[in-house]
Amino acid sequence: MTDATSAARWRAGILAAVLIAGGGGYWLGQRGESEAPAEATAVGRKILYYYDPMFPNQKFDKPGKSPFMDMQLEPKYADEGSGAAPGVSVDPAARQSLGIRVVAAEMGSLAATFDVNGSIDFNQRDVAIVQARSGGFVERVYRLAPGDVIGAGTPIADLQLPEWGSAQTEYLSVKRLGKPELTAAARQRLRLMGMPEGVISEVDRSGRTGGRLTVRAPIGGVVQTLGARAGVTLAAGQTLAEISGLGTVWLNAALPEAQAGLVQVGQRATATLTAFPGEAFTGRIIAILPTASADSRTLTVRVELANRGGRLRPGMFAVVALGGDAKPALLVPSEAVIRTGTRSIVMLEKGDGRYHPAEVITGREGGGKTEILQGLAPGEKVVASGQFLLDSEASLTGLTVRPLEPAQ
Repeated sequence: MTDATSAARWRAGILAAVLIAGGGGYWLGQRGESEAPAEATAVGRKILYYYDPMFPNQKFDKPGKSPFMDMQLEPKYADEGSGAAPGVSVDPAARQSLGIRVVAAEMGSLAATFDVNGSIDFNQRDVAIVQARSGGFVERVYRLAPGDVIGAGTPIADLQLPEWGSAQTEYLSVKRLGKPELTAAARQRLRLMGMPEGVISEVDRSGRTGGRLTVRAPIGGVVQTLGARAGVTLAAGQTLAEISGLGTVWLNAALPEAQAGLVQVGQRATATLTAFPGEAFTGRIIAILPTASADSRTLTVRVELANRGGRLRPGMFAVVALGGDAKPALLVPSEAVIRTGTRSIVMLEKGDGRYHPAEVITGREGGGKTEILQGLAPGEKVVASGQFLLDSEASLTGLTVRPLEPAQ
């Protein structure tokens, strides 16, 4: 082989390498030019960055799979959140992967009643205080003790009252004078000393005096305190016994202050007790106490219940159904409401895959539904699932929350 032939082959090899490299570069360049615009502009829209919808605060320069979740990163376009139709835009494929569910706000009614807990207590208005009307001493105490249940008229103690004996003697002396005016005045004096009319009539009939008196229970109920003891000297007005009636009892229920506006005096209340399964006790709310518990943030609702047979015993636990009549209300699923602490927000579906936040004022809740007092109209569609992701995206985009309309 000559030197000329070797030189020709060397030049031919270099030319072939240049052509191959040029062709490959051209092919790669054409491929990059054909794919890059589609990836970067997406139908003429400029991509600012990529993000994971589950972690919208983290931004990425290139597409790919999220390092947090097993899903592809979503593009963030420059024109989102601006223009004639602002809102968070989500394509159909992303809506399905994010589990976005939309529900229309509609008119309905919430459950009229709600349950709270309470306990049975004595009726503090049905209390009898037995006192000594005059000074004396206790001759006998009948077999009673605090906690005993007694009936009306049950004897409590026998008292000896010397002042009554002397007053009765004076009354009989005045009566013998035959002057009606003086006799009426002396009889009135006996009444003012606390002498029962039956005792005065017995003195009139028999003409004999006696300072002995048997004290009896004026009502039936539970003996709360018993101060009478045999041989004890009594002063006028000294308490011998205290009796709480059992004809009616109070049911004190703990009402959360958030539901205070749903209850008023005179409303019907129904109580159920574990001691009497399948039986309901009905009463009326007689009072809502004016102070709230600082620890539990509850109000005390007082319900009066009839206690037939004395079966309802103070201290028993009860579940109380409170509430008024059901009223029409605009309702949305409770899960659709985002509570920020200062206001409540829902995500509205605006059509064409766009969503926009709106402020609302909520009312009662029950059965998984929340009443909307202001901020929505019947038929408007709200996001009931996936709304927190949309709200985060709206915050990043800087979307303005739709304000409340002026109150009518």
